[in-house]
Amino acid sequence: MSLRQYEYALAVAEEGSVTAAAELLHVAQPSVSQQIRGLERELGVELFARTPTGLVPTVVGRAFLREAEVAVRASRRARETARASADELVGELVVAAQMGFGTRQLPGALAALRRRFPRLEVSVFEEPSSAELERLCRRGVLNLALMAACERTPADAHHLGDEEFVVVLAAGHRLLAADRVELRELEGEQWVRFDRDSALDGVLLDVLRNNDLTPTTAARVSQTATAVRWAANGLGVTLVPSSAVPQGHEHLVRPVLPAVPQPVIAVLRQGAGPAETALLELLRRETWSESAPARS
Repeated sequence: MSLRQYEYALAVAEEGSVTAAAELLHVAQPSVSQQIRGLERELGVELFARTPTGLVPTVVGRAFLREAEVAVRASRRARETARASADELVGELVVAAQMGFGTRQLPGALAALRRRFPRLEVSVFEEPSSAELERLCRRGVLNLALMAACERTPADAHHLGDEEFVVVLAAGHRLLAADRVELRELEGEQWVRFDRDSALDGVLLDVLRNNDLTPTTAARVSQTATAVRWAANGLGVTLVPSSAVPQGHEHLVRPVLPAVPQPVIAVLRQGAGPAETALLELLRRETWSESAPARS
């Protein structure tokens, strides 16, 4: 058996078909089929059941795949560690950020990381759902996840700082005259909200309920920048992390009373290597808990 066969089997389990797995791996379909058949012959078991909807791991297959995934991850870590020296890191780093959090801090840390280790390849994507981020962390898909702390925060998470949430108002709104906006003064406002399963909408709902406010939804959006722009144009007010406010809209932003801080954490994969450790340290050096800019 080889690690390549393990990787092929994991890809088939992930995609549900040999064809899709071959596309994912950028290899010919017959190669994947041959490797899976060879692996099953060598093990003397059937790893996948052929169903009308695709290939599904058998009970024995699921047990095998769990161990195969551990072996593949360990092999990748070993390669990265072997290639790492005092002045060079190579390989790929996969980072996920929960939408709206670390908007300013993560790019700065990644830029510093790339300047220090120019041969390190970094892939970054945003994910609105806390549940999906947790699932990806459990599967070991991510090297580092940047996310809001929640009830299911892992015990080994690293607290980076707090994001302060601010309210965004339309130009000419009566509450722009204040340095800070008391949340109770937002009674009766319509709100630009976020996707229902997102951490941002969860924070907004908690804030409104804790302050006896009833949310009237004007619109739902997927991106913080969109929410800010729509609020600025009078569609409704919105609540976002201060670092997520796009340039040019700072004058429409006010901190709120009572303050709404949200702890931000970094979750590293099990057995984190030097690349993850370097990025974590750079994130710690970034400025967190920064209040919204003072009004001009």
